[in-house]
Amino acid sequence: MKAMILAAGRGERLRPLTDTTPKPLLEVAGKPLIVHHLERLRDAGFTHILINTSWLAEKLQSRLGDGTRYGVHIHYSYEGPEPLETGGGIYKALPELGREPFLVVNGDILTDIPFENLKHSLKPDFLAHLVMVPNPAHHLTGDFHLSPAGHLRLEGEPKLTYSGIGVYKADFFQDCRAGKFPLLPLMKSAMAVEALSGESYAGRWMDVGTVENLQKHK
Repeated sequence: MKAMILAAGRGERLRPLTDTTPKPLLEVAGKPLIVHHLERLRDAGFTHILINTSWLAEKLQSRLGDGTRYGVHIHYSYEGPEPLETGGGIYKALPELGREPFLVVNGDILTDIPFENLKHSLKPDFLAHLVMVPNPAHHLTGDFHLSPAGHLRLEGEPKLTYSGIGVYKADFFQDCRAGKFPLLPLMKSAMAVEALSGESYAGRWMDVGTVENLQKHK
């Protein structure tokens, strides 16, 4: 299974730090945030990793290279000077990701989830499988309800928060066109036909997307 790390955003909530440094290269616990992902993905058996880029893309690629130093093979998907949002970014990378299910990880989270457990999480009848987490302080209303049968739904209580970690089939994007678009409408469409599954993870997970949160974990 291939993995994709979402790293194209400018990181507006982390300015002015991200005015000169790509968000994924900001350090957490002594190393760039994205390096935490690369090492944990490698240890979980993911060796082919695609990274989408836009803002300060050359700095990110110069720092990470082809991934050899981290024991992985890195390919880059440059989206141009304006990022394509999550949906558009993944869609653009589909030719490299291929037809088999692939893992997507947000670049601005920190987690100890065992990525290897996700390799077989997506069942045949579903288009995507999302990892949900307890609602953080900045998002107490949550996103989706996880049913006892493992279906994700817009309605129902309690709600959990999407972690930014998911496994997707290429068919999840079958009705899309190239360009800038978010992921949420596609998730809603999949939920409408009972094709979006999920699981709850109660281990370490945090959004490092603000200066305050970054300082907490440096």
